[in-house]
Amino acid sequence: MFGPNVPQMLGLRREAWTEGWTLARAGGPEAQRRIQAIERHGLKLASAGFILGEDQAMGLPAMSIDLLVKQLIRSVTWGELEFLVVDLPPGTADVAHTVMRELKISGAIVVVTPQEVAHLDARKAVTMFRHAGVHVLGAVENMSGLLCPSCGERISLFPTVSPARAIWQMEVDKLGEIPFSGALGAAAEDGSPIAITAPDSVVAHSFTALAQEVVRRLD
Repeated sequence: MFGPNVPQMLGLRREAWTEGWTLARAGGPEAQRRIQAIERHGLKLASAGFILGEDQAMGLPAMSIDLLVKQLIRSVTWGELEFLVVDLPPGTADVAHTVMRELKISGAIVVVTPQEVAHLDARKAVTMFRHAGVHVLGAVENMSGLLCPSCGERISLFPTVSPARAIWQMEVDKLGEIPFSGALGAAAEDGSPIAITAPDSVVAHSFTALAQEVVRRLD
């Protein structure tokens, strides 16, 4: 919403700026503009990044952001889906609360990096979801270490949070770990998922294991 980069990471770009966009029309749901989901690599996508030019800022007040979130939820023509994944911005601001009001959520996944400052923010997110009655499936530790390209050894990039300050002490399960990887960064820049560009890599296997664990918990 505030920095929509998913289109770029999947090889999609919009250079033209949008001069005007209708967020809502009178006449109820039937009168609203329909938005066609864009399909890429087997994924169906909807993003503010398809509305704005890639250099265009999201210059909307909070109430208009709320309407745009509702539009992306209610007005997108998805077709048949197995899962709907909503990528929320960090924190506990209005966008997260709008999504929780608009959707019946099967579970939330919290993404956290190893250091204490990240766990401090993540603990707030866990508290927010639980207070709203949303089940927290678990958390993913991103950038959990750098894989040495020469020997494969994992090198810690961040100081590790103490157990007493980690979200794990809130009875949050660790769903998986995603190592820091230059290949992953290059795949994102190129717009091709690493599961396609390097399916046998450690990072690709980490994502596959994470997806399988999430599906298992949702069954």
